[in-house]
Amino acid sequence: MAIRPSIRPDRSGSFAYVAVVYVLAVAAAWAVWQWGGLNPEFGLFVGLYASCAVTYAAILHADNGSVFDAWWSVLPPFVALWCTGLSDAESLTPRQLAVHTVVWFWAVRLTLNWARGWPGLEHEDWRYVDLAEKWPLPRWAVRLVAVVVAPTTFVALGCLPLFPVLASADAGFGVLDGLALIVGVGAVSIEALADEQMWSFARTKQPGEIMNHGLWKLSRHPNYFGEIGFWVSLWLFALAAGAWWTGIGALAMIGLFQFASIPLLDERSIERRPGYAAYAARTPALIPWPRSGDPSR
Repeated sequence: MAIRPSIRPDRSGSFAYVAVVYVLAVAAAWAVWQWGGLNPEFGLFVGLYASCAVTYAAILHADNGSVFDAWWSVLPPFVALWCTGLSDAESLTPRQLAVHTVVWFWAVRLTLNWARGWPGLEHEDWRYVDLAEKWPLPRWAVRLVAVVVAPTTFVALGCLPLFPVLASADAGFGVLDGLALIVGVGAVSIEALADEQMWSFARTKQPGEIMNHGLWKLSRHPNYFGEIGFWVSLWLFALAAGAWWTGIGALAMIGLFQFASIPLLDERSIERRPGYAAYAARTPALIPWPRSGDPSR
């Protein structure tokens, strides 16, 4: 992979490049949101697409789709801040505080988890490489559609609940809000535990060995289960605020993981790990649950 001479491909140089890219990406989104000439829900999408345009330009410059990896967790907390700024409340209401707690807990955890495992711009995520090789389109088009625009659309849909919840000065906090908070914090905690277990496994695993311990003994993708739970929690907050229709975001996320991310990872694992097919046959894909068959296997 060719790296532009202006970019140092080591970790420190790569992080410096990505940091500048995301400052510009957030600035682009914020400029659109602050313009105020758009319907807020529509403006949410336009602002996020403006940020992804900046990121896409950086992908082309670095010739590496992994520049986009952190976008998923970096932009939503700024969506939350913008939506809160539309409220007339003089200070954070209990509901707003609960939503920010969940969103920032999720964003910081996911971003740090990405950062500690990212090797830098000398490496590109295998999924992006695989898409570029299999899709009958030029690499720049695959990156635009599959790496940038599609994830941006899913995140924008997932963030829809933030507007009716955070842009309102309603200070109410009911049972459904409490449930949403518990689901959100619990979901992010599950993600954190699953990732820690995987990091520990990765340090000692043998070639072809399958992660079959902790949460991964009960679910093939417990981290995805937690991720879906986070987006569901945002919808529960919106449901408490009367915006049931924003559930389209949670449904979109469920569909993304169930019909795209999980089949893609399972297919690769079956190809690379001889025992994975048997593991998949006796272990639920998402919801952690005691497996069928011999519990000792």
